[in-house]
Amino acid sequence: MGAPPVPIIDAHAHINGGEASKVWARAADLFGISRVYSQTQLAQAADVKAVLGERIRFVAIPEYMAEDRRHAFTQGFLDNLDVWHGRWGARMVKFWGAPRLRDMAEGIGLPADELAPFDTEWRLKIAFRARELGMALMVHVADPDTWFATKYTDARTYGTKRDQYESLHRLLETTGMRCLGAHMGGWPEDLGFLTELLARHPKLVLDTSATKWMVRELSKHPRADLLAFLERHSGRVLFGSDIVTHDDHLVRTDPDDPKFGAQLANSADEAFDLYASRYWALRTMFESEYDGESPIADPDLAMVEPGRYDAMSAPRLEGKRLPAEVLGVLYRAAAGGSVERWYEEGES
Repeated sequence: MGAPPVPIIDAHAHINGGEASKVWARAADLFGISRVYSQTQLAQAADVKAVLGERIRFVAIPEYMAEDRRHAFTQGFLDNLDVWHGRWGARMVKFWGAPRLRDMAEGIGLPADELAPFDTEWRLKIAFRARELGMALMVHVADPDTWFATKYTDARTYGTKRDQYESLHRLLETTGMRCLGAHMGGWPEDLGFLTELLARHPKLVLDTSATKWMVRELSKHPRADLLAFLERHSGRVLFGSDIVTHDDHLVRTDPDDPKFGAQLANSADEAFDLYASRYWALRTMFESEYDGESPIADPDLAMVEPGRYDAMSAPRLEGKRLPAEVLGVLYRAAAGGSVERWYEEGES
């Protein structure tokens, strides 16, 4: 694609694996990614940092793969904040609040109402400790509309999509912390709602991560509407990809012993295509007049219309050809005024 108008800061990724980090770096070089903010597993931080150096900055996350997951989501996460902050320089802490977390509560060992909302006792303990350390928040709230039309139809269990934001409002208003709302704040389908959300929380910024979801939904908005939204909220929408890398992507998987993400990549070349496709799709949507099929299969289409789509179907990708000045803010200046400053100055 050539160089972007400015070097890009990717505010949202999950870079794991020393060898996979090298593959990601090749893709990042080609697509003009100068820095990445990564939710890396704590056990892999050293290997990833050894490869990427100052190009990567870490976001604190719980040890999702720990054997004692109750501890990992509670006291373990609280204890690890000091490690993330002191050893690895993290200045954001991630709260994952997808509705499906309620389905995982029994396996984690906590009641759903003590695990899923953003203002549970443990999450508030972690948030206040993060604030003491000068850290900000990152949140995953809600999920795609396609999921609420299929997986989350039982509102008695999951609530409505709008219900997902009530505990987030309480968290942000109780702590007063700065916050990055992942995946366009969880509602790229509704720019009007996001305008209300940003107005209610002046310290909230958003990112464009979850590439499949963003391509599918942002492509549907008329160019004029998306452009007006970005201009109105200039500096509050950051570029993010949600790329997930892992060394298991680089090796062929034994069908009897499936590895992480084996259905996505089984060699270094396939891993490169996987990572590069996300940057290609986002930059193509934001920079060009391309109008055609996305290169990324999107199973959500088949979830909603199984008679029309299958698991390998892909949505339309419609390029928005954003002006250079808008791209400059989206790709770099917005991060420079928020997460970059949070990390350099330790503001919360």
